[in-house]
Amino acid sequence: MTIRQLHPNEVVPYDLLLLADPNKEIVDSYIKQGSFYVHEQKGQHIGCYVMIQTRPETIEIVNVAVKEALHGNGYGKALVQHAIETAKQAGYKTVEIGTSNSGIHQIALYQRCGFRLEWIDRGFFLRHYEEAIWENGIQAVDMVRMAIHF
Repeated sequence: MTIRQLHPNEVVPYDLLLLADPNKEIVDSYIKQGSFYVHEQKGQHIGCYVMIQTRPETIEIVNVAVKEALHGNGYGKALVQHAIETAKQAGYKTVEIGTSNSGIHQIALYQRCGFRLEWIDRGFFLRHYEEAIWENGIQAVDMVRMAIHF
């Protein structure tokens, strides 16, 4: 099992990215400017994450995804922890992440990885997505913003 940066000539694993963010235009906008990492197992991409610098000394994890059949096996946590360590080694002082108010499993995971609640971007998913997004029987309306400060 390996987590490594996606090489520029490799095919982007949209099947994974679109699990975490169903808007391909938004995904395309941040993969062009971000650092893209893939989690491989037996030569297959089973997960990925993308980070972009948002401010001096601040980087944001903008997408974290694991194949649905592998949820609950610790791969998401491994990806988030890898992202945190990568950011720390690169000299960032803050790592941010956001998820929907309906992403209750993601909110719990991020807190287990050390993130703390920072603020809520009210109406984010209503402003940025044409179609309603539902998770856990809850509509994604607000973006829950979290951060780790070193």
